[in-house]
Amino acid sequence: MPDLRHTRKNIKTALAVLVAVDVIAVVVLLSPLVGSTESRRQELNQLWSELQSKTQQVKPLTNLDKKVIAANRQITDFYKKRFPSQESQIVTQFGKLAAANGVTIEQVKYKVLEEEPGGLQPVEVEAGLAGNYVSLAKFINALERDDMFSLISGITLAGGQKGPIKLEMKLETYLKAGAQ
Repeated sequence: MPDLRHTRKNIKTALAVLVAVDVIAVVVLLSPLVGSTESRRQELNQLWSELQSKTQQVKPLTNLDKKVIAANRQITDFYKKRFPSQESQIVTQFGKLAAANGVTIEQVKYKVLEEEPGGLQPVEVEAGLAGNYVSLAKFINALERDDMFSLISGITLAGGQKGPIKLEMKLETYLKAGAQ
């Protein structure tokens, strides 16, 4: 039969070790090194709010690889739709807009400038136009709304009491570089 004294001694030793561990745990829990329950709760809340903040900051970066592919596709579509590849397309579109709005083109000068970074080549256009006030206003509006990208840099109106109003216009548009 097993010795009960030896078993009892082992149980007492185990209980003493467990009581010592409990005492150490209570001391650590209540010690100023760990802090009070309220300070730990505040620290947890602060860390939680920092986590939420960092998550919001990183959120726009999710699926970044797909966003870059979509942006490249949009840029390509924008270039195809908004920038002509030949100078004659600029002339044709300018003439179509003038004719559609009842404006007469008296003179036009096109000046192709040096290629800029981004694959675009600026084209300066200086035009002398004639028409009534309404048709000129419609022409400018149509030019601004047209698919062909253009920036109007200057407009000068002139005209007498009788006859059409004269309009001197400077604008800049762009060609896809190397496409001429």
